Amino acid sequence: MTSIGTGYDLSNSVFSPDGRNFQVEYAVKAVENGGTAIGIRCKDGVVLAVEKLITSKLLKPGANKRIATVDRNVGIVSSGLVPDGRHFVSRARDEAASWRKTYKGPIPTSALANRLGGYVQAYTLYSSVRPFGVTSIVGGWDSETELSVDGQVGTGPSVGAGGKAKDLKAGGPGLYMIEPSGLYWGYYGAATGKGRQAAKAELEKLDLPAGNLSLLEGVKEAARIIYVAHEEDKDFELEMTWISSLDGPTKGRHEEVPRELLEEAEKAAKAALEGEDEEEEEKTGEGEQMEE
Repeated sequence: MTSIGTGYDLSNSVFSPDGRNFQVEYAVKAVENGGTAIGIRCKDGVVLAVEKLITSKLLKPGANKRIATVDRNVGIVSSGLVPDGRHFVSRARDEAASWRKTYKGPIPTSALANRLGGYVQAYTLYSSVRPFGVTSIVGGWDSETELSVDGQVGTGPSVGAGGKAKDLKAGGPGLYMIEPSGLYWGYYGAATGKGRQAAKAELEKLDLPAGNLSLLEGVKEAARIIYVAHEEDKDFELEMTWISSLDGPTKGRHEEVPRELLEEAEKAAKAALEGEDEEEEEKTGEGEQMEE
């Protein structure tokens, strides 16, 4: 089958004979043209980072934020169509506010991902709407669920109606990625956007499931990965945020990485890239000498 819809791509509610929804696939293409965004789940927090391509010299540095705070403990970074991403963040904030009103506490990262996944999936079902042209990475620290469960709604894992449990702990860092189809998964490291393949390869090298990477190391690795995945012919601005444990630098809150630390991470990333380029040049020179 061809990758072009040929009549089956005019509506969300129509499948092609081989079971494809072309409108969703086109939305994925929009994401692939966006800036690279990544999320790293560390042992003591989460790091979110994105490259913001500079399309004009008249743009104000630091403007047009791509990473947003949903609730005090959760942040979202998106890649793809920027207006779609802003609407997605607005919906996420509504969901967080609804949870807080009902359960008197911040929404768990997994619950937010579940609600947003259902919301995005609804936009793939009807001909009157189109899919979201963004893939979003949701990161957070579920500090409230670290408290011992006392049977009250919203203070810990479910133990049944009227049930009580003691000394049960859950929560910690959470990282999820929500795709235009509404599909979402939990990740140790996630990447989306134009440089996603290179970023994923670098994330896999970190062995994140082992749980040995600290939050400060995660900041440096996130900067390095964004620089590795970036196309050198375009200028960009690096935006990065983090969420730490209650004992960490952000006290469980989603905040921007301090400017001094971000500049230090960028400097280290550039130095690492220059070192890799020099090694490649040396190997190329040695190969040419052997051929001679």
